Amino acid sequence: MLDLLKDLWGFMRVRKKFWLAPIIIILLLLGALIVLSEGSAVAPFIYTLF
Repeated sequence: MLDLLKDLWGFMRVRKKFWLAPIIIILLLLGALIVLSEGSAVAPFIYTLF
């Protein structure tokens, strides 16, 4: 996983694609939110957001 992040950062740095960083961060945060709230009491409230 760490190698993937290093490769992704290297790609963005070499190709000057820094605008991809906020998109990737938001996608990772949304994915973490969905995974962490799967079995909790917060799950019904999360699903109303989508």
